[in-house]
Amino acid sequence: MAHISLKNINKVYPNGFKAVKDFNLEIDDNEFIIFVGPSGCGKSTTLRMVAGLEDITSGELYIDGVLMNDVEPKDRDIAMVFQNYALYPHMTVFDNMAFGLKLRKLPKDEIKKKVEEAAEILDLGPLLDRKPKQLSGGQRQRVAMGRAIVRSPKVFLMDEPLSNLDAKLRVQMRTEISKLHQRLNATIIYVTHDQTEAMTLGTRIVVMSDGIMQQVDTPTNLYDKPDNLFVASFIGSPQMNFIESLFTIKNDKGYLSFEGHEIEIPDFKTKVLKEQGCDGKKVIMGIRPENLFDPELSLKPLKQKLNVKVSVYEMVGSEVFLYFDLLGNSLTARVDPKTKARVGDEIGLLIDVDKIHVFDVETEKKIVD
Repeated sequence: MAHISLKNINKVYPNGFKAVKDFNLEIDDNEFIIFVGPSGCGKSTTLRMVAGLEDITSGELYIDGVLMNDVEPKDRDIAMVFQNYALYPHMTVFDNMAFGLKLRKLPKDEIKKKVEEAAEILDLGPLLDRKPKQLSGGQRQRVAMGRAIVRSPKVFLMDEPLSNLDAKLRVQMRTEISKLHQRLNATIIYVTHDQTEAMTLGTRIVVMSDGIMQQVDTPTNLYDKPDNLFVASFIGSPQMNFIESLFTIKNDKGYLSFEGHEIEIPDFKTKVLKEQGCDGKKVIMGIRPENLFDPELSLKPLKQKLNVKVSVYEMVGSEVFLYFDLLGNSLTARVDPKTKARVGDEIGLLIDVDKIHVFDVETEKKIVD
């Protein structure tokens, strides 16, 4: 497989629009890297520059130490799996998978062997004589992946490959892609706007917004230690709750105050905020929905409370989402389904203050988590 290096990559279109800005990333051999972000953030454009389907305005792209900026896509030893499958409708599954190998003029017996091996990996053996119109969406996507696998490329590029599938199939195909990565020991770059896909598949995730890389990290670190407000809000469903607060220190204790609340925070968070000169200043407090607890059901010895009035109650099987308004913001608590709280109830949700994140109001960067 391959090591990929992107150095100061920029993409500027003729109309002046900057799609990707100063993108720097080192991708190790056999890594499964995810590019995630909202539509228009530059993730697919970056992938297409790696593929050679988009020109690089400035910066350098290396695959295994070889500069690739001016190398034709067919000579980069990459294989791409698209959102729309891109299968030839008049060809059988076998011929679709074999097409690239035939262009390379490989011997027929070698082509047959490679296609059958890929078909076995993807459970496509019984479908090799069918045409795409006779296949389900999930089967077509597996054929598209099979066409990539038979080429044994250095790098697999996947551009939102599951977005056309229904929810159940997406879950199944996520599992298949994860198994495929383990089996092939492949270097994979995978683009998605679905953060659940990103969190479950990637060894590392690149979060992008407005063409800028916001953070690169493991799924766990992105969730627990987001670098800024954008990452904190984008990663996690429901998203993190944010409350603008005033930070003050009284008798060496730190407090976050807002709308009749004064939340005492742990000493180590107070120390960091004090060192950053935040005493007497406004900050943004972040707390994830699962770190707010129904006081009647909490097993943790928590004391700090958020007094709220429930505006929406959502039962989603193994958990309940309680929605409420505070300072004009709609906030969420993810609580035990045994909760007795219902719409209109006023309750004091317990806060796990150890899990509070604090962000700078102006820069939106993390101060402490």
